[in-house]
Amino acid sequence: MATAATDRTAAPEPAPHVLVLPYPAQGHTIPLLDLATLLASRGGVRLTVVATPATAPLLAAHGDAVGELVLPFPSHPAFPAGVESAKGLSPALFGALIVAYAGLRAPLGDWALERSGGPDRVAAILSDFFCGWRQPLAAELGVSRIAFSPSAVYGTAVLHSLFRRMPQREDGDDESPIGFPDLPGAPAYPWRQLTLLYRTYRDGDEVSEGVRRNFLWNLEASSFVSNTFRRLEERYLAAPLADLGFRRLRAIGPLAPDAADAASGRGGETAVSAADLCAWLDGFADDDGSVVYISFGSMAVLQPPHAAALAAALERTGVPFVWAVGTAAPLQEGFEERVASAAATTGRRRGKGRVVRGWAPQVSALRHRAVGWFVTHCGWNSVLEASAAGVPMLAWPMTADQFVNTRLLVEEAGAAVPVSWGGIQAAPEAEVVARVLEAAAGGQCAHVAARAKELAEEAAATVSDGGASRQELDELVRELRELGSEPKE
Repeated sequence: MATAATDRTAAPEPAPHVLVLPYPAQGHTIPLLDLATLLASRGGVRLTVVATPATAPLLAAHGDAVGELVLPFPSHPAFPAGVESAKGLSPALFGALIVAYAGLRAPLGDWALERSGGPDRVAAILSDFFCGWRQPLAAELGVSRIAFSPSAVYGTAVLHSLFRRMPQREDGDDESPIGFPDLPGAPAYPWRQLTLLYRTYRDGDEVSEGVRRNFLWNLEASSFVSNTFRRLEERYLAAPLADLGFRRLRAIGPLAPDAADAASGRGGETAVSAADLCAWLDGFADDDGSVVYISFGSMAVLQPPHAAALAAALERTGVPFVWAVGTAAPLQEGFEERVASAAATTGRRRGKGRVVRGWAPQVSALRHRAVGWFVTHCGWNSVLEASAAGVPMLAWPMTADQFVNTRLLVEEAGAAVPVSWGGIQAAPEAEVVARVLEAAAGGQCAHVAARAKELAEEAAATVSDGGASRQELDELVRELRELGSEPKE
């Protein structure tokens, strides 16, 4: 006779519940949402993405693949009221944003603890590396925390190395070299090229200490997941890095969609539709690769001397271009009208230059066959989108991790040509920028363009079935599935 226990059909155990916390900056939120969507598509895990009212609209492009938890943005005396993201934010406030955003810890902890005894208990936390405060929360909940890096492994290690070792410059010299002895090749950078987050550190200051604590907490995470791929950063993926706490690191990138997916609203509303921009680029169909696409990202506002040098170089060379300038670019009066009406001299029906004021459909532009070069600040999202599209870069780093990314691209990957190493502090002369544009447009950098095409092939292979990044993603899914939904003993 069967017992009551064997007669009863056991209810299936709910899939493990993963809490996902992006950082409120375009270059951080977008790739983590891409990763969350990929994880959800594999099945066997449930994901809830945390957002604030200003960042919640970004989840719309990801449909019903993930759940959402919208919490009020926390207030902090060091951060301006009414601001909820890094978009257009002064670099001087980046540290304050990290510290202010950590105010979500208490309400998020309450939310998670209310569910700790049931099927919706949080089994793991996947959070951006600017949200290191999730580490003590994960410890409180007794769950694993995976730190997500939207940056290069190289750049992520440099950033954490600074706050781990706290190196100092000599005699206040901005050119004083700062070395990174625990990284392959022991690279060094002049002080002025280090991230402002570190250069503005003040001992005992609440914001400074909060930023440092953020990165030290990351070194206690169970593992890192990085939006990169092995062939681009093989040197830094060969062995665990001291500057990342010797933690397991999964390279699962590039998290760069194809042009069709990008046109669906990923990244929020654009100032021009992908269809409109691509129709304009179609006017160059008889001259593939002739157009230069220009963007310095969603956060930075190009300084007037830099904008003036670039605008003068574009007019001087006559190179066809699309320039996504943002909403506050200091362009010379009449520049837009002059370049838009240049059809008479170039023979182009649609004019030779187009200025986009606001967010542009960058992936769609880079995937268009008319675009042959990309003038970029070398933010990592832009680097990966260009690499996946096979577009060589004209690198013009300004701040943050951009100098590290540029050196990786120029000296190791061979897929970029430097425009200027002066950063925000020193704009190049227009003649210098013009020479770089002319060399690229004139075919003098063909070896760089060829290497960019190779990177695109490698990027496509690594995210295909059997590729290294696809394998790492599948292993991450298996790891999350095995967490189960029952509390740990």
